[in-house]
Amino acid sequence: MSAHDIRSATRPDPDQPLVDIANYVADYTIDSQEAYDTARYMLLDSLACSALAMKFPDCVKHLGPVVPGATLAGGSRVPFTSHELDPVQAAFAIGTQIRYLDFNDTWLAAEWGHPSDNLGAILSVADYLSRKAVKEGGKPLTVRDVLGYAIKAHEIQGCYALKNSFNRVGQDHVILVRLASTAVTTAMLGGDKEQITTAVSHSWIDNGALRTYRHAPNTGPRKSWAAGDACRRAVTHAINAVYRNVVGYPSALSAKTWGYYDVAFKGNAFEFERPFGSYVMENVLFKISFPAEFHAQTAVECAMALHAQVGNRLDDVEKVVIETQEAGCRIIDKTGPLANYADRDHCIQYMVAVPLIFGRLTADDYNDSVAADPRIDALRDKMTVVENPQFTKDYFDPEKRYIGNSVQVFFKDGSSTEKVSIDFPIGHRKRRAEGIPVLLRKFESALRAEWPADRVEKVLAVTSSPEKLDAMPIHEFMTLFTA
Repeated sequence: MSAHDIRSATRPDPDQPLVDIANYVADYTIDSQEAYDTARYMLLDSLACSALAMKFPDCVKHLGPVVPGATLAGGSRVPFTSHELDPVQAAFAIGTQIRYLDFNDTWLAAEWGHPSDNLGAILSVADYLSRKAVKEGGKPLTVRDVLGYAIKAHEIQGCYALKNSFNRVGQDHVILVRLASTAVTTAMLGGDKEQITTAVSHSWIDNGALRTYRHAPNTGPRKSWAAGDACRRAVTHAINAVYRNVVGYPSALSAKTWGYYDVAFKGNAFEFERPFGSYVMENVLFKISFPAEFHAQTAVECAMALHAQVGNRLDDVEKVVIETQEAGCRIIDKTGPLANYADRDHCIQYMVAVPLIFGRLTADDYNDSVAADPRIDALRDKMTVVENPQFTKDYFDPEKRYIGNSVQVFFKDGSSTEKVSIDFPIGHRKRRAEGIPVLLRKFESALRAEWPADRVEKVLAVTSSPEKLDAMPIHEFMTLFTA
């Protein structure tokens, strides 16, 4: 904490967390092959999420210019559309696409979040810079370059989340998307350490969005574009720092009374479990099988395993007991009427009921047409959600990072199913070998739902070769996905 005299106009040295981010982004060399390999899958998975989101009009309406006609020829492209936008608005659009269906990667600790949200800012700025460079006879960024920036964005967001709970002070996790994206896009634009520090200080001064839109009784679709909004703000800070040389605020965190710590974090400084490296990308969680809030992923797997025993005996069900982690109890244990898609994909009871009844859980299952089936709410009413302390302990263990759930169904005749327990989902690092083929099928099927076979084969030919993909200029890569 700063001991700076509140009356003194002497500017202090920058807060250490600002300096640490700037040093990491500017100086750290990523030498982890596992991190690069995982980042490559993360990129494809995120584009799969973007493609799948194009089926939803409420997403598509956000993807164009901020007002009609405000396009930028030669600007940043938005995948699966014909839009060319300034990099600020494109960051919003791409971030919204990736996040809309709650199906992209996840990080769970003291704070939760989705590190691939940062691709909204990273891809937007990379495409803009590369197209500009080619036009001016310069050298474009490659996909490999983008993967490196993504690894660093994942690391910043994830390392802050390990020990610092923004949700407990009422703030949404997208504050860390804005932080990470601000840092890396400032570097992408050519910013030095001082400019990165400046941009990051502005990010903290923005304070944070409230989590109101993620929780009952106000859960709503803003949660699907909140990360895009954070990406948009991040690129604005980066541009201001590099192109306009704005002034920074060195004690944005620690300033007495007016700094982030005192205003928003109950006077506490941030805590850190480990120095920045490539840990987060190596351990990130992929949502592969189900578009569901991640604390419920293994609960959905449990329910899928029980479908054959329960689906044809719904009238005989007396109760369903779901055991989950403390975080799952706190954010997705929800009773009463569910008003919309966003309400349903953040309700563990809904996410268990659908696979118990139908043997599936897809994005379409959150729509009104499926939710109107009276069997879903009837089954929800018979559910009890309780914390399993071991699941909570394993959730916070840095060597495990499990997300355990169990489901057991009890019938009126006194019989019951076995209690099905799963510690970690298919997208976990410990199930990479099992999960990556499923991830690649998710990517391919998402493309085939959008495009004719010949175009899909062209994309698969590039993306199936790590060497070819890494070397590809990013603007050419983005062209592959442009409508």
